[in-house]
Amino acid sequence: ASTMQELIRVISGVPGRGTPPGAGVDFSRLGLIGESPAFRAATRLLLRLAGCSVTVLLCGETGTGKELAARAIHYLGARRDEPFIPVNCGAIPDLLVESELFGHVRGAFTDAREMQLGRVAQADRGTLFLDEVDALSLKAQIALLRFLQDGSFRPLGARRFESSRARIIAATNADLERLVQSGEFRSDLFFRLAIVPVHLPPLRERQGDVRVLAESFLGRLVEQHGGGPRRIDADSMRRLEGHTWCGNVRELANVIERGFLLADEESTPGIAALINSGAPDMPRLFAALARANNVRAVTVIRAQPLGSTPITCY
Repeated sequence: ASTMQELIRVISGVPGRGTPPGAGVDFSRLGLIGESPAFRAATRLLLRLAGCSVTVLLCGETGTGKELAARAIHYLGARRDEPFIPVNCGAIPDLLVESELFGHVRGAFTDAREMQLGRVAQADRGTLFLDEVDALSLKAQIALLRFLQDGSFRPLGARRFESSRARIIAATNADLERLVQSGEFRSDLFFRLAIVPVHLPPLRERQGDVRVLAESFLGRLVEQHGGGPRRIDADSMRRLEGHTWCGNVRELANVIERGFLLADEESTPGIAALINSGAPDMPRLFAALARANNVRAVTVIRAQPLGSTPITCY
């Protein structure tokens, strides 16, 4: 968080009253890159929301940048110097949800050997980001709803209620309204979260942004790994712009990185061959990663089966 806070301090021109929303703020410094009308509409809304403390529900397909959007709301607002606490709701076992969110006192359960602050307390005065909020069980949804009603909560095993002034930003790639209709998500919690729903457009609706993003990703890879200037050849760019990108920005970033690492030093990245392709040339990829001193990446890839690893749309 400290790195992001320092980054915000160097962003100039946060608009005052009378200034059009979005004017003067370089969202690319926050990892949000694009020039399309759909993208600019979303960032204008994010900037408006940064100026208040209302609960926000970020909706969008996987890979559209929901956590980046949540961080933008936090770090462009008055809470920028307070904690930003992300929680992956889908990764918390149901039995541990209340302890994870609200904490516990010593002796609250068998393994509670010491007191532990929950995420809600850690985010006091800051922002609590609930990613994949649709993954919460009905029991966990009730616990969250109670906190949203008045900001009070009781750690497991505690006798007294405590309070937190954390702002809530939730995110989902599911259709919560459909889940409400099917009984899988509480309607009262949905209405609490969806005070201001924000739709983050998929890449296929962001005309012209594939080129902008691809060139930006390539530039960052050159800065990170070194080497001379690189460019994406015209045929590859046409393929990139014609692809549906079911994985959105994340899928595009992965394709660009693979193309960069597999390219010969004197050639341009062969992106076209990597879209929906099979497994990469592993010896070349190992060599490229070794040149970039990316030992962690080499370790991870060697642990994978060497069978086909196509880029698949889910």
